[in-house]
Amino acid sequence: MLSSLPAGVLANVVTSIPSPPVSYFDLGPLRIHVYALCIIAGIVIATLMTNHRLTKRGGEPWVVIDIALLAVPLAIIGARIFHVATHPGFYFGEGSNPWNITQPGSVWAIWEGGIAIFGALLGGAVGAWLGCRWTGIRFWSFADALAPGLLLAQAIGRFGNWFNQELYGWPTDLPWGLEIDADNAAFPAGLPEGTLFHPTFLYEVVWNILGVVFLLWIGRRLRLQWGRLFALYLIWYGAGRVVWESIRIDPSEIYLGLRTNVWAAIAGIVLGIVILIVQRRHFGSEPSPYVPGRQRAHGEALQSDDPTDFVDVSEPPASEVIHPAAATSTAAAK
Repeated sequence: MLSSLPAGVLANVVTSIPSPPVSYFDLGPLRIHVYALCIIAGIVIATLMTNHRLTKRGGEPWVVIDIALLAVPLAIIGARIFHVATHPGFYFGEGSNPWNITQPGSVWAIWEGGIAIFGALLGGAVGAWLGCRWTGIRFWSFADALAPGLLLAQAIGRFGNWFNQELYGWPTDLPWGLEIDADNAAFPAGLPEGTLFHPTFLYEVVWNILGVVFLLWIGRRLRLQWGRLFALYLIWYGAGRVVWESIRIDPSEIYLGLRTNVWAAIAGIVLGIVILIVQRRHFGSEPSPYVPGRQRAHGEALQSDDPTDFVDVSEPPASEVIHPAAATSTAAAK
């Protein structure tokens, strides 16, 4: 399909988006990859946003750090595993040495790019669940607090793909076409130097930022809790990813005519719908962001316009229940 495009694809181009000339810089003996900086910046901003939102719900300040200590490493591991598993030809082809950490293209060379958000969601979900069990935070309370920040982190992370000159779309003659170096290993064979491509990284950045605004607005307007806001995150991100993924030209495994990540995005949409349906069984506001019996021990003021958000309506511990007969005998003794 690409080789059939006319050579004059740039004839009517008014302007274009240049790719950064470098993807890393050296700081003494250390090589700092901009890709990694984008990922780290996204993690930091998502953590700050989640802490703010969860604290407003009644969570202890910075309890999110305890959850992140498990969620972030498992998210990165899951992201890499998912990418390697869905691109086996990159790492296990003839002549490759996938387990040699010193060789480019090894399964360990995460600094070269190659992490998948869907793997990050799976690994991060496991880590977040374990972290919530550790801290006593309700998993769905944490997920709802995380959703807008997670989408913003993904938008920031996409700039790493821009610096790496990767994950772009079909050739285009639109004014915002993306410039890719002709000597880039991923530059499609058969296309003339100077061909512009759809900047799918930018499409996803714009879509994700719009999603952040939408989630913040709809979450406040409808007071979405019990995992419903996170469900909308899955649907919003999945819907956009189906479109951007469908026009990307980087190699991918194809199943039933669709790229692997298109199927993953569809699965995310379905999961979001299932969460919305299943969580309809909950009415009203969550009584607390904590699991019953794990509420904060200290009594600082809770920040909320609606104090009922934080009232613990769970049953008291058995040790605090006074049997009616015992109450009667106590009154008689008086």
